Amino acid sequence: MIWKSAIKKYENYLKIERGLSKNSITNYLFDINSIIKYYKIDIEIMNTKDIDSDQIQSFIYEEAKYKSSHSMARRISGLKSFFNYLIFEKIRSDDPTDLIEMPKIGRKLPEVLSISEVEKILLAIDLSHTQGQRNKAIVETLYGSGLRVSELINLNLSNLFFKEDIIKVIGKGNKQRLVPMGEYAKKQIQIYVDCFRSKNKIHPSYEDVLFLNQNGKRLTRAMIFTLIKKYSLEAKILKKVSPHTLRHSFATHLLENGADLRTIQVMMGHESITTTEIYTHMDTKYLKSVMKNFHPRKS
Repeated sequence: MIWKSAIKKYENYLKIERGLSKNSITNYLFDINSIIKYYKIDIEIMNTKDIDSDQIQSFIYEEAKYKSSHSMARRISGLKSFFNYLIFEKIRSDDPTDLIEMPKIGRKLPEVLSISEVEKILLAIDLSHTQGQRNKAIVETLYGSGLRVSELINLNLSNLFFKEDIIKVIGKGNKQRLVPMGEYAKKQIQIYVDCFRSKNKIHPSYEDVLFLNQNGKRLTRAMIFTLIKKYSLEAKILKKVSPHTLRHSFATHLLENGADLRTIQVMMGHESITTTEIYTHMDTKYLKSVMKNFHPRKS
């Protein structure tokens, strides 16, 4: 099968069978396109059987010269997924990535803000600006409910249950979960919806979308990253801050204040508890307090 047809079938598989998000699918396809570009493969003519393990090894070797272990793990995982799919569909009988070993990578601890730093970012938002109230509601929601950026920009008005203080979130793989709406986030969202959003000219296709841009359409991921970076710089936060930093801070502060890992896992939308366990490494002071309060031979 030629590359073009195989890639299209694989894309449909990722979307329909695995239910991956648009961003995840883009990343998987990027991994495939990287090797196509490297070997100048004509996807309209060449067959997927024409690439062998030696070529894969050479490609990985060259990439590893300038990419981090995390990036290489991502690249190798993407290629293995593609060729495993080809074998499953009997498009290929062998896997050229079989001999490729995943690089050993350590678990990188995410950057976390203190509560005072979160407050400084919020204070940096100019509420006299036409989109100031919207932006404050965005920051409060990211921190107050621990949402991913993709989850935030895809929030609809119909996902908000103010009476129950609950947000219905559509997470990775189109999986739904219910997350408590923070008290401050609820207040700022209500002000935005009642006093500002309603005054915007809203595009007919986005009438249910919560956070809108000046054209009445859905915000982009890039816009959210730009806003958070802007306000963190204005607040003179020396750490590298992104929307993910607010999500990590949400989880860490919950843990520090006594929330159990299982509850945090559910609220974060982590498929595995091992993903959530990273937050137990965030604060040794908290861990020492747990030992002091709960160990049977505490002093």
